[in-house]
Amino acid sequence: MSMEKEKDRKMFVGVVWNCAAELKYLLTALLFLCSFVTILQFLPARFSLSATDLRPCLNTPPSPTTITSTTTISLLESRSNTTTATATAVTTATTDSQPDHLPLPPPAPPAAQKDQVLENGVVKRAFNPYGAAAYNFILMSAYRGGPNTFAVMGLASKPLHVFGKPSYQCQWVPKGGADSYKQESEPIFTDGQKILPDWGYGRVYTVVVVNCTFSAIPVVGGGGGGGKLLLHAITNGGGDTNFNLTDTIEALSETSEDLKKFDEVYKAKPKYDYLYCGSSLYGNLSPQRVREWLAYHIRLFGEKSHFVIHDAGGVHPGVMEVLKPWMEKGYVTLQDIREQERFDGYYHNQFLVVNDCLHRYRYSAKWMFFFDVDEFIFVPKKSTLKTVMDSLKDYTQFTIEQMPMSNKLCLAEDAGKSYRKWGFEKLVYKDVKRGIRRDRKYAVQPRNVFATGVHMSQNTVGKTTHKTEGRIMYFHYHGTIAERREPCRQVVNTTDINIDGTPYSVDTSMRIVAGFVKRFELKMIGSVLQRTRQ
Repeated sequence: MSMEKEKDRKMFVGVVWNCAAELKYLLTALLFLCSFVTILQFLPARFSLSATDLRPCLNTPPSPTTITSTTTISLLESRSNTTTATATAVTTATTDSQPDHLPLPPPAPPAAQKDQVLENGVVKRAFNPYGAAAYNFILMSAYRGGPNTFAVMGLASKPLHVFGKPSYQCQWVPKGGADSYKQESEPIFTDGQKILPDWGYGRVYTVVVVNCTFSAIPVVGGGGGGGKLLLHAITNGGGDTNFNLTDTIEALSETSEDLKKFDEVYKAKPKYDYLYCGSSLYGNLSPQRVREWLAYHIRLFGEKSHFVIHDAGGVHPGVMEVLKPWMEKGYVTLQDIREQERFDGYYHNQFLVVNDCLHRYRYSAKWMFFFDVDEFIFVPKKSTLKTVMDSLKDYTQFTIEQMPMSNKLCLAEDAGKSYRKWGFEKLVYKDVKRGIRRDRKYAVQPRNVFATGVHMSQNTVGKTTHKTEGRIMYFHYHGTIAERREPCRQVVNTTDINIDGTPYSVDTSMRIVAGFVKRFELKMIGSVLQRTRQ
């Protein structure tokens, strides 16, 4: 056996020795190939090879191809012969061969979202952004304000308005035959007048109200075919004077029927005597406090009143149960504005929503009130809301004095039974510290107001008065609406007390009317809310 193994070994060595020359060539070739592959990895991209590079060697080279892409940044023409701002970028790429893939065109912009009325009666509002971060303009709404004027509400980049000089132009495009739109021989343009009602409060975004008034036309869209309002939002550089961008926004589309309906409302007496425009509601609100607030104010404002509530996340199922009976009665409209949380504005964009409310209901109400759901309007016993408002009819706007109430002090006599009493019935201690400037709330005659704020409007036509002390006031129960717990946390057996340097005195003005409000609620909607929880 050992002899056979030795014989095989000698045979293998002999074969290898006889083929040594061929193995040397094979090993040399492999070493060269591996070295070449390794060197290729370190070469610049322009030296790499592809099938495209070899194609000219195999086929006849095609003729050179030129690709041109033109983007018009802005092209506006004003009736007042204002300077036309146009920026055109042209990129031309010439190659010696046909490229593998042509660049795809940019996708079409998404269709504008519309307001929707949900099955439960809630009006879900839409917000349509235009531009890039931070967006040049975020459209919320636009409304006709008269025969030749419109108002456009939206958000815009606050840094753009701080460091640049953005402007707006308005254009009316009449509607032609069928569904086609056409521009008249002389385009209908006007400069938009921008109003910044929350200046100094905005965050990433600031609120912008653009007034579009076409002075040379008696009735815009009066030809009978309808039309649409275009808003041209021009950045004017925004810090870079060599760059200008314009976003064209379809702010409003109107049919001849829409104009007819507006004309009827415009010429008629207001549907409501009093309309409430609420700020954004958010957080885990107390259903019981909302219940009390609604019953109290619907009784105070009367049958010809309406309340517009804006839900920014605060209308949870418990609050919805409280709102629903009054919505069914026609006293309350609930608008879902949660979508605005995408855009970082001041205090859940409350300046935006109150301006939308102003222009949406401008011709529907004689007086419009602006205050919060932890504040209760009050008029003295010997007067009524009507007599007070009649005495102020010569003013476009008046402000309302604040009565700050403790949100935790209650009378000792209510101990053990406070859970059966309403919040404004048992919180009777008023802050009487003097020499302090306190916030006021206000009411306006909306037809004379172009834009509005939270505590007052600075864009009105007509007089404003602040001398309303003793005639009308509001009791402020700060923070009680946001706490789902019993507010009475300290009982007091005295009419005057000083706590942490703040003097308080008993004021039973609201306590006295509580019984009337409870009976009014029972009469209007029955006992459906009797088991409402904190």
